[in-house]
Amino acid sequence: MRQDDDYRRGRHVVSALKVHLVFVTRYRHGVLTSEHLDALRAVFASVCADFGAELVEMDGEDDHVHLFVTYPPQVAVARLVNSLKGVSARRLRQRYWVRTHREHLWSPSYYAASAGGAPLETLKQYILQQRTPRRPG
Repeated sequence: MRQDDDYRRGRHVVSALKVHLVFVTRYRHGVLTSEHLDALRAVFASVCADFGAELVEMDGEDDHVHLFVTYPPQVAVARLVNSLKGVSARRLRQRYWVRTHREHLWSPSYYAASAGGAPLETLKQYILQQRTPRRPG
């Protein structure tokens, strides 16, 4: 049985939409560091907030990131993904020198799966168990 906290309530809708997203770097190049992942976490949370969505969890490795997002029903996942990838690549490029392939950070493809079936704690633990790159020094 779900708790009331799992539901988003609007004027005419009650929803519980959750998505697991994976973005891979272009040609799977290992360019992300732990510092980059920290910066990406803030950017992803900001973009999600602009859409009325919430970044529940985020982690990754040197060549990909996993995001767990709850979102309102009026948001198209494809539009959210395009904004997340575009803004994050631009902000990372502005803040750091990131070695990318022809100015592209992310592969044009992505993975998106409805996350309603798996227990949320299981999905959160999976995302948190990613091999985050170690901090230099």
